[in-house]
Amino acid sequence: MNLNAVAKKVHKIAPSVKVEEYRGCVRLSGELDSWDLIYRCGVAAVSGKSLGVLNDIRLKGFSEEMKKPSVRDTALEGRKPDVLVVGGGITGCALARELSRLDISVLLVDKANDVGTGASSRNDGCIHPGIDLHRGQLKLHYVLRGNAMYENLCKELGCDFERWAQTFMFSTKWERYIIAPLMLLKGKLLGVPDMSFKTPAEMRKIEPHPPKWLTGAVYMASAGVVSPYKVTIALAENAVENGAEVSLNTVVESMDVQGGVIRAVHTNRGTVYPRIVVNAAGAYSDVIAEMAGDRTFTIHPRKGTDLILDKKKAYYAISSFARSYFAPLPKEAREQTHAAVGHTKGGGVMRTVDGNILVGPNAVEQPYREDTTTNLDDVMAIIRKQKVAAEELSTADIITYFAGVRAATYEEDFVVRKGIFTKNVIEAAGIQSPGITAAPAIACDVRDWVKDMLGAKMKKDFNPVRKHTPKLAELSEAERGEYVKRNPAYGEIVCRCEEVSKGEIIDALESPLKVCTVDGIKRRVRPGMGRCQGGFCSPLVVKIIAEHEGIAPEDVLKGDEGSVILYGNTKKAAEVGNEKL
Repeated sequence: MNLNAVAKKVHKIAPSVKVEEYRGCVRLSGELDSWDLIYRCGVAAVSGKSLGVLNDIRLKGFSEEMKKPSVRDTALEGRKPDVLVVGGGITGCALARELSRLDISVLLVDKANDVGTGASSRNDGCIHPGIDLHRGQLKLHYVLRGNAMYENLCKELGCDFERWAQTFMFSTKWERYIIAPLMLLKGKLLGVPDMSFKTPAEMRKIEPHPPKWLTGAVYMASAGVVSPYKVTIALAENAVENGAEVSLNTVVESMDVQGGVIRAVHTNRGTVYPRIVVNAAGAYSDVIAEMAGDRTFTIHPRKGTDLILDKKKAYYAISSFARSYFAPLPKEAREQTHAAVGHTKGGGVMRTVDGNILVGPNAVEQPYREDTTTNLDDVMAIIRKQKVAAEELSTADIITYFAGVRAATYEEDFVVRKGIFTKNVIEAAGIQSPGITAAPAIACDVRDWVKDMLGAKMKKDFNPVRKHTPKLAELSEAERGEYVKRNPAYGEIVCRCEEVSKGEIIDALESPLKVCTVDGIKRRVRPGMGRCQGGFCSPLVVKIIAEHEGIAPEDVLKGDEGSVILYGNTKKAAEVGNEKL
């Protein structure tokens, strides 16, 4: 590594930053008063000949406390799992499922009250084809493999999956005749299957409302879409069905590392003594790697906002389509969207697997790892940008919007490897977009590494098929009638927007990984995800949870700790003598 050359680039941005080599990495230190400068220094420090960038520059006056559960007990004290998986996002849950194929003990811990509450539930659910990646990237390697696995995976898990494709549209003739062939050539070189060029006439047969300026499009048929949180939950449930354990509200606080080996992992629920630790901690994966003595990367949080439209707009898109960067965009809109969109694949308009239209995301660099707040400026910038390709977009059709934080490294690639400095750690870190696509393939490699490291054998009784109740709203009248005969609760509709029955909610409360919160039920069977956003069904969901769990309605939370819905009765019965009125 030419450290002088790296230092020269960094010092053009911030002369006060210290640049040094540390265990094969480029390490930056000092203090700056601008996060943008810190980010730019990290990008400038990337060198193909170093292990990675350790960006330890402090932001003046900034601090962020990790959100931690208040529970502190000894539930895990003294446990000795063969493998401890840290992080319950889609990567961690895919890992737990694959590791449960082995004849070993597996424990997954997550600091939240459910799996998939971070980036894994705050994204568009696209199964990417890989065209935006580059040769030599781990991203490309795992995305191509993961994409090919999804159809069978979703059949096993009982999750919806659609190959609705992705489309990149062009607005000028020179794009059609120059950019489109180059994209097709790149796809061939990368190994992206099923790419083709479509004329405007051909596109009109595929998409009901292509833009008027369309001169042609590159069509990527291998792309698809899933519900990311449902897949994450399904992976975790199937892992539990096959013997893995999941401990929620559990945060890793420190590790004892001696002689290049993790000897103990201290959590708020006791000290655990694993043989192997797998780091799948998302936005905190560099923090966990530091605890393990194996850090070679830095996470710089990148927030993206998505908009969800009413299902009445579902007719508007079949595949996911992105606006060409060269499409006509007014100067004012260009200026306003540039800052809000930033580093993203361009965003787009797509139909989700549940029938809504999703618009976005944008991408904003920020120092906060857990800030998922939204703001009007981002929402309007996304609408302005995508309205060029989708003229009928209207803020009146937005039923909700949300933001997620991507765990990006400065190298903009995944970190999937065995420990370099610590023998019994495996890194599955920096898993940002397209992490949903890559997760199943990453899990297979980690499983094989663990198998070799422990000398483990494959289970003979592993069952890849998850037990689940199908979505009754999608069944025929006769099929649904059979379910209602078996259990009348399936005929009692709780959420009218999404046609969710009481029986499906109870099934979620009796699943292998039940979470007795309104949001936990919402992620599993969708009550509250329609136009009214739970305005009508939430009280009923609270009542069902309370009755099923034998608790007071006041004890049912919306989601995270402290998210109280009810504080008590506002009216109390008056008493006359010994009788209540």
